Amino acid sequence: MSEADEVSRHSGAARRAEPGISRFRVWSYGPSRNDGSGPRGVTRLLPAAAFTLILAIITFVAWVYSLGPLPLDESRQVSTTIVDRNGKLLRAYAMADGRWRLPVDAKANVDPIYLKLLLAYEDQRFYAHDGIDPLALGRAALQLSTRGHIVSGGSTITMQLARLMEPRRQRSLYAKLRQMVRAIEIERTLSKSDILDLYLALAPYGGNLEGIRAASIAYLGKEPKRLSLAEAALLVALPQSPETRRLDRYPDVALKARDRVLDRMVEEHVVGLEDAKLAKAVPVPKLRKPMPILAPHASDTALATVKDTPVIKLTLDANLQKVLEPLARDRAIALGANISVGIIVVDNESGDVLARVGSADYFDESRAGQVDMTRAIRSPGSTLKPFIYGLAFEDGFVHPDSLIDDRPVRFGSYAPENFDMTFQGTVPVKKALQLSLNVPAIVLLDRVGASRLASRLRQAGGNLILPKDEAPGLAMGLGGVGVTLQDLAQLYAGFARLGTTKPLREIIAAKDDREPLRLLDQVAAWQVGNVLLGTPPPENAAHNRIAFKTGTSYGYRDAWSVGFDGRMTIGVWVGRPDGAPVPGLIGRVAAAPILFDAFARTGKTLTPLPKPPKGTLVASNAKLPVPLKRFRPVGELVRTGGEQALHIQFPLNGSRIDVDRSGGTEAAAMPVKVAGGVLPMTVMVNGTALGEIDGRRQRLIDPPGPGFARLTVIDATGAADTVVIRIQ
Repeated sequence: MSEADEVSRHSGAARRAEPGISRFRVWSYGPSRNDGSGPRGVTRLLPAAAFTLILAIITFVAWVYSLGPLPLDESRQVSTTIVDRNGKLLRAYAMADGRWRLPVDAKANVDPIYLKLLLAYEDQRFYAHDGIDPLALGRAALQLSTRGHIVSGGSTITMQLARLMEPRRQRSLYAKLRQMVRAIEIERTLSKSDILDLYLALAPYGGNLEGIRAASIAYLGKEPKRLSLAEAALLVALPQSPETRRLDRYPDVALKARDRVLDRMVEEHVVGLEDAKLAKAVPVPKLRKPMPILAPHASDTALATVKDTPVIKLTLDANLQKVLEPLARDRAIALGANISVGIIVVDNESGDVLARVGSADYFDESRAGQVDMTRAIRSPGSTLKPFIYGLAFEDGFVHPDSLIDDRPVRFGSYAPENFDMTFQGTVPVKKALQLSLNVPAIVLLDRVGASRLASRLRQAGGNLILPKDEAPGLAMGLGGVGVTLQDLAQLYAGFARLGTTKPLREIIAAKDDREPLRLLDQVAAWQVGNVLLGTPPPENAAHNRIAFKTGTSYGYRDAWSVGFDGRMTIGVWVGRPDGAPVPGLIGRVAAAPILFDAFARTGKTLTPLPKPPKGTLVASNAKLPVPLKRFRPVGELVRTGGEQALHIQFPLNGSRIDVDRSGGTEAAAMPVKVAGGVLPMTVMVNGTALGEIDGRRQRLIDPPGPGFARLTVIDATGAADTVVIRIQ
């Protein structure tokens, strides 16, 4: 057979072996100019491929651009939370749509055990990838193909966050691609810690709970800062199927999911086998707990004051608040129906409010629980008396050991009486204050001046409310004025601060520009505090530990007790919010025991009051200057002839005195000259006795330091004259 025949025979066999090939097809053993596989064909295909690729890229970029910016602002919206001075949660407010979503700081608020389990279970290379983990995707696909079911997902935490930021009901390839794109955007926009914080705030836990903090508080009754292994595994498991694993509906399903997390962690060598067994033995909670509501009145006020702030920090101490709220509730119940209790605790040095209990029970309508009685204007009873005595001490016409008469007296048509309708006769001034005698207080107020008392209290931050068009009168000394418990606490803290008050602060702001306010001179403030320290305490309470004063308003409508030590001041109010009388409601019986119990529940050792300031006259009545031995009202001053009224001739009231101390004490001495009056006479500066006027009715004194000073001269009959000068 020729070579041509052989080729023809093989060609025919080939055609018969492949029936699908057309009988007109011609086999070629060399390259053809028209089959596209040559250099010219490749050259023609490249532009088309490049155009297609560019078009695909442009289309993809346009699609990505069409997605718009990341909805970060919406995703960062959280429930407004009120926290105490240490960051502990006091109260949270649900978002407008009813969801609970609390802000999360993973480093500060979340147990490291939980974070370890979460990353090991959901995203082992979280800190290494840029939003997408190809290894995780490959592993998930392999496990699905080999085991026939999903063992682990391929989504990273960043991809899950993208899904939470833009929820999609349908699961599709398009949705997954969108998550991947968004994950890359998130990684380019946020840091890893911010991504983790945002995920922990948005992760669903069933119902209206979002985020680990809301879930931990609602299901475990605590913040996720300290979790057991069982609790951590449970919180990792719930977001995978939040509605079907709700602890308040499907606890058994949640239990199995938790155990699967533990099994997986054992396989991954993250958790030991024995630890996992112990964790599995722990039952899961089956009830949802309410969100905490501590300091509800303070929280409501803060929410109304500070707008558009996710976290509002208060000066309150959550631990102290937690023990005082039950105290108010229990005592109110014991005192009877419709009774409420208000308690406020103030730090003396800073003026910070450490606790505020506005009512006995915020949710008790019968006790008007939502009315904040620490801010309600009520009659203060006798609680303003210490300030009357303080001004009297400051003016220098009376001393704590001076004698004063407690006997019937009349001021026009006004005749004050004591609470028990009796009179004690002649008593030391300090005893008159400790026993809260009415007549001595009104007699001193008449000498001090009601308008001056009201002005000084307002100057120190006390907002006194008088009836319309009524001027301050003597009745304000016994409660004829309106005041709030918080203002009383601020004023009483001025005694512990030796004469200055600090405006109260409850909301912590970046700028604190509060300045101290003047209440009394240092010596007078110390004298009042020292006297109140000797007030007889309630039954079974220790003596000389807390300086305090009680008060009862007219008609038994308000019972008060305000006390202080060197560290804090506590005010207590008891009564009916509607102002109805409560027979037998007395400050000493109803409010004082609550005050002493509140001090005991602070858990702090009582701090002594400050030591007496330099120049304080501490002496018994026998050693007092003659004019200070006994106080006599102005109308009872006894004169032996036609003496002129006592009058300070120098320095003049309101004058400025330039003092040159360069030449020593003698050269800087300031003369005091008087006319009239009865010898002996005592000179006092800011409540401190500096000696007696000589026979020429003058005396050289060492002037006080720069600033305003009150100079008083008292004669033998108790008559006094006072000037205010400025030393410079």
